[in-house]
Amino acid sequence: MSRLQRLQERIEEEEPLLVTTEANVFYLTGFEGSNTALLVECDRVRLFTDFRYAESARQVPDVEFTEVRRDLYGALAGMLDGRIAFEAAGLTYDRWETLRDGGLELVPTRRVVEALRAVKDERELDAIRRATEITNRAYERLAEERFLGRTEKELAWTMERFLREEGADAAAFNVGLGTGPGGAVPHAHPSNRVVEHGHLVVVDAGAKVDGYNSDCTRTFAAGELDDEARTIYDVCLAAQRAALDATRAGKSGQEIDKVARERINAAGFGREFGHGLGHGVGILVHEAPTLRPESADSLEPGNVVTIEPGIYLPGRNGVRIEDLAVVTDGAPEVPTTFTKELVTVG
Repeated sequence: MSRLQRLQERIEEEEPLLVTTEANVFYLTGFEGSNTALLVECDRVRLFTDFRYAESARQVPDVEFTEVRRDLYGALAGMLDGRIAFEAAGLTYDRWETLRDGGLELVPTRRVVEALRAVKDERELDAIRRATEITNRAYERLAEERFLGRTEKELAWTMERFLREEGADAAAFNVGLGTGPGGAVPHAHPSNRVVEHGHLVVVDAGAKVDGYNSDCTRTFAAGELDDEARTIYDVCLAAQRAALDATRAGKSGQEIDKVARERINAAGFGREFGHGLGHGVGILVHEAPTLRPESADSLEPGNVVTIEPGIYLPGRNGVRIEDLAVVTDGAPEVPTTFTKELVTVG
């Protein structure tokens, strides 16, 4: 059964679903465009976009293509009528007003397509695995680089170059890299800070392949570490491994987060682990399901999630260790293979 057919089974006959989120349109049709909408009815699917994307849109199978003017939502307001479901998280208030003023009865929906996206099929898993293999190789190359005396920006660019050279269509996101005090900021932007002896260096990177992403974080030791830096690394690694072992279908995101959080709390660093344990990865780097204290998500076979606890000591050092995990009925598949043992770089 196709993705569109699976979605059609979930929608009500009197409420066709207007899909406007780019990632969801891509998931359902394989079509990419920045000014696109998909109207999914029980027995019909219509794709709307403007002249710039028209030729590509005509090649999309199993949809009826309609070319519209650049003002997509103004055009839709004049073409559609009746009761229409829409993606509450994907439609701006301004566009909602345009559709409403056209006489549509708009019904908000949440995470309808995202729920389908959360469970990956084999084609999607293959793309994520290939993206992860590229990331593994890039980390192997980075570990051979000189770190001391180089800036965060220079090392981040080097990692992005390795991702490209190893076959990525693009980096999944801007490479994150922080050293010493910079690594103590969970999502620091690389700066001109220079790697110094005794710093932990946190590197967050991923590759994009055929529209799907990988995500991996490793922390390196720049020379010999003091006891505090070594301790937070060891505590974080133990928590990460325990949470990874607990990642099973049927477990809630809250339960798995708790496994890591309890270990970090017990070591006295609970206040220094302020973010959630992980998130889904696929077409987007951050998608369902979530693994955090307030998560209501339950894991299913085919979910791909990150397991990434961190400990951050402001002004001193930080550590984060992150793997991708493919959820199964048993132990998770972990395509991230670059070592989690502490690698010392010069």
